[in-house]
Amino acid sequence: MVTIPRANASTFEAYGLEYLDGLYYYALALTRHTAEAEDLVQETYVRAIEAYSRLREDSNIKGWLFTILRNQWLNELRRRRRGPQFVVGDDDACIIDGLPSNFPDAQTQLEGEEDAIRVKTAIGKLPSEFQEVLILREFEELSYLEIASVLNCPMGTVMSRLGRARAKLRGLLSEQTGRAAVS
Repeated sequence: MVTIPRANASTFEAYGLEYLDGLYYYALALTRHTAEAEDLVQETYVRAIEAYSRLREDSNIKGWLFTILRNQWLNELRRRRRGPQFVVGDDDACIIDGLPSNFPDAQTQLEGEEDAIRVKTAIGKLPSEFQEVLILREFEELSYLEIASVLNCPMGTVMSRLGRARAKLRGLLSEQTGRAAVS
């Protein structure tokens, strides 16, 4: 949990930028469209800077930013339901493609590239509620309590979703391995 000292908006900007990539990947998982994800992250930062003066001194800025982003997305979904429905497809965009790899060096990254692609592809096939919890836990390393706060649900629900998401991911990966062995 990262807490921030009380200061001014420029201090917030310095702290907030380190979460930019994580917020973008989470936004991409929610929106499934790169331009919308970029807009969502931008709006998140605008809202956060506006609200920074009201932030408590011992606040967890990472969890706070992810909560703002998710709430912005939910508000956008509500607006869309009320307005005309237009569908813009981005069939080639995989929401998981941009997730950062956690490989320590270039050699290891090259050796594990196929596995990383398989995992990202498998995550992309999961329902969005499972993608969301996996990204927040495994890639953003938020605690169960932080994820519960971001998703506005009980911690038990987070743990349950994460368990089911991991099980489904294992199943998808085993299917891929089985198909690769047959080919």
